[in-house]
Amino acid sequence: MAIHKTEGIILNTQNFRQTSLIINFYTRDFGKLSGLLKGAREELGKFGSNLDLFSLNEIVFYKKNQSKLHLVSQCDLKKDFRGIKKDLEKVKKAFSIVGLLTSLTVEEDKNEEIFNLALSCLEQLENGSRLDRILIIFKIKFLDYCGFKPHLDSCVSCNNRIISQARLSFKFGGLLCEDCLNKDIKSRNIFRGTVASILYIEKNNFDSVLRLGINHEIMRELNQVLDAFLEFHLDKKLPESSEIMIGT
Repeated sequence: MAIHKTEGIILNTQNFRQTSLIINFYTRDFGKLSGLLKGAREELGKFGSNLDLFSLNEIVFYKKNQSKLHLVSQCDLKKDFRGIKKDLEKVKKAFSIVGLLTSLTVEEDKNEEIFNLALSCLEQLENGSRLDRILIIFKIKFLDYCGFKPHLDSCVSCNNRIISQARLSFKFGGLLCEDCLNKDIKSRNIFRGTVASILYIEKNNFDSVLRLGINHEIMRELNQVLDAFLEFHLDKKLPESSEIMIGT
């Protein structure tokens, strides 16, 4: 078994036998990873971490070739995001982020952009005040980094520039122009401001998009569209934050 070291965000934990834990991490170098921490429940000081959800840890593990459950020999806390845990709304959003990472990423598929995005969002949740948009930013950039971002620059069917009326097609994964609307009768109206907001967030860094002015109507539609788009293209129902909290 090869030995490796990496940073990992704790996504969820479950008891294993009488003394051990199985923990799912989202790691910088290996993507989503499952690890067995032997004796973690019996010897509370064995690992240098409190093993709390969405904490950032440095882990050392032995990678098994014939199994996706690897043996973690060391798990040292780097950041516990204590500031998040003092605010229920922050906790709910953090659980939504780890829920998306748990449900919608592939086991052991490295994506450092997603890791950095999740870490930035947790840091902003702890320190920032723009709570209403952090989860929206995560979903938009998450779709982009997963390769599922909606096609919004032109008509997804004919590639012509959209001049006037347009609708969003989940089936085709983007906007349909006026001439192509009949190709998907289930396409939905979408505000121009919603489209512009998604494009801006995709193309700009975290600090810039946090300062972006978004009115309540656009914010509401962004939440609706992003959740529907994620569920349609990834073929999974998004977990509610309350369900994630109960299930951990």
